[in-house]
Amino acid sequence: MQTDGAAAGKKAPEQVRNTLYVFDYDGITVAHLGDLRQVPSQTEVEALGTVNVALVPVGGGGGLNASKAAEVVSLLEPNIVVPMHYATSEVKVTLDSLGKFLKEMGLGKQETQPSLKISRSGLPDETRVIVLDYQREP
Repeated sequence: MQTDGAAAGKKAPEQVRNTLYVFDYDGITVAHLGDLRQVPSQTEVEALGTVNVALVPVGGGGGLNASKAAEVVSLLEPNIVVPMHYATSEVKVTLDSLGKFLKEMGLGKQETQPSLKISRSGLPDETRVIVLDYQREP
């Protein structure tokens, strides 16, 4: 008896595609991981090269959950991580809280910042999580 859909003549379900963006600003590499759903292979990580700033989905839903996001951070070893796609009072879809990701990263509550300015000389040696304020001023 065959239970594999492909072996039974059916097409295997198409894997969900994701687009990620990598920018270089005067020697600072920024990677926006989009709705990444799975931990990339070592080959894929190496293809990205050095990532200084990583914007990482952390709340599950259509992207990485907290534990997978923390695993991706440990693989990329960026200087700065900006978490995205997590539950807030403004979000209408079901996502996990930022706190789950921070716990996975071994961190407590983080203060939010309205913006982030980075210089090559100002990059931290150890990976640092920066939480940006998502609320707009009225």
